[in-house]
Amino acid sequence: MNVIETFRTGTEAVVAHRLRSALTVLGIMIGITAVILTVGLGEGAQQQVSSQITALGSNLLTVTPGSTTSSTGIRGGFGSASTLTVADATALNSKVVAPDIGTVAPVISTNASLVAGTTNWTTTVVGTDPSWLTVRGRSLTEGRFIVSHDVTSKANVVVLGATTAQQLFGARDPIAQTVNIAGQPMSVIGVLNTVGSSSGSSTTSDPDDQAIVPLTTASSLLFSGASRNSVSQILIQATSAGTLSAAYQEADAELLSLHGITNSAAADFTITSEAQVLSTATSVDKTLTVLLGGVAGISLLVGGIGVMNIMLVSVTERIREIGLRKALGATPRVIRRQFLVEASVLGTVGGVLGAILGLIGAEVLPHFITDPITISPVAAAGAIVVAIGIGIAFGVYPAGRAARLAPIDALRSE
Repeated sequence: MNVIETFRTGTEAVVAHRLRSALTVLGIMIGITAVILTVGLGEGAQQQVSSQITALGSNLLTVTPGSTTSSTGIRGGFGSASTLTVADATALNSKVVAPDIGTVAPVISTNASLVAGTTNWTTTVVGTDPSWLTVRGRSLTEGRFIVSHDVTSKANVVVLGATTAQQLFGARDPIAQTVNIAGQPMSVIGVLNTVGSSSGSSTTSDPDDQAIVPLTTASSLLFSGASRNSVSQILIQATSAGTLSAAYQEADAELLSLHGITNSAAADFTITSEAQVLSTATSVDKTLTVLLGGVAGISLLVGGIGVMNIMLVSVTERIREIGLRKALGATPRVIRRQFLVEASVLGTVGGVLGAILGLIGAEVLPHFITDPITISPVAAAGAIVVAIGIGIAFGVYPAGRAARLAPIDALRSE
């Protein structure tokens, strides 16, 4: 019996037991679909996190204050102290001190209610200088951004995020409109371009929902006492991706010197880079992907056991057929090959149907969930190969059992 005849005979045996074969195929199909979708969810999440962190600004370092400890011994989190000042930001902007630092933007921020006519909206008010636009890599849809004169004159001007502008003014043009912040009227001079929501943002959960005002205006309007000279963040942009590490070292050394700290372990500030945040977020996503993929892999294992079970039943039912084939001259190799073909047909059909269902799910599910699903052709093709391998692997034992049957014993079987 040649290979083609063996394949035809094996396929006919699968078709002859449609319901049983369909249930076996279903088990493999569900497992393959689950693996494709879970891996796709993991890869989609990694790409989403990467794009969101990149959207915060290129070659970015973020300096945050240390923590505070109350008189009762309760420790605040990082950023709760007031250890960073505008003078620190000015010092870091020196090319003599830090030649690998390109741009520095001091930032203070707080939540405040904005009022425009009869409409109000609570958002994050960010006080900064003109460098913020470059460091964050943002652009404007209309109007202009804060300029140096606005900072020196404590101008009552504000640049709104796209979401903030829409919430306050709807379809109306916000430029030259008046917004009250903490009871102070501010003139809207610009609207930021939208970049989409980002869970990685250190300033706000949605970078499109914020109001940018001059640093000096925010200090006098929203803060009082010593906190007026403090900043909640210092954003640093390295001159290039290759100098990011050098910029980190220069900023760390300069701040330690300015604060009179000789032991870096006692630093009253923390410097993080987008690379560190991205690495941590990607690591978490990869771990979850592996975990979910392992759970989905169990479904494939169950499907493989189903293949073995069906093939063992098939061998038991066809003992007399096997004996007759051997009596007519079929070798153990031919018998083994026929049952392996049956197992591989079940695995192939289950794998192809599972891959198709997975691709359909990748197109449909994003309409019902917020997470993207990224499916690569290589992953889909790999899933089909895995399904075929499972069919063959779990068909080896039943095929070997059929090949070992003695013709006389098989023909005597009832």
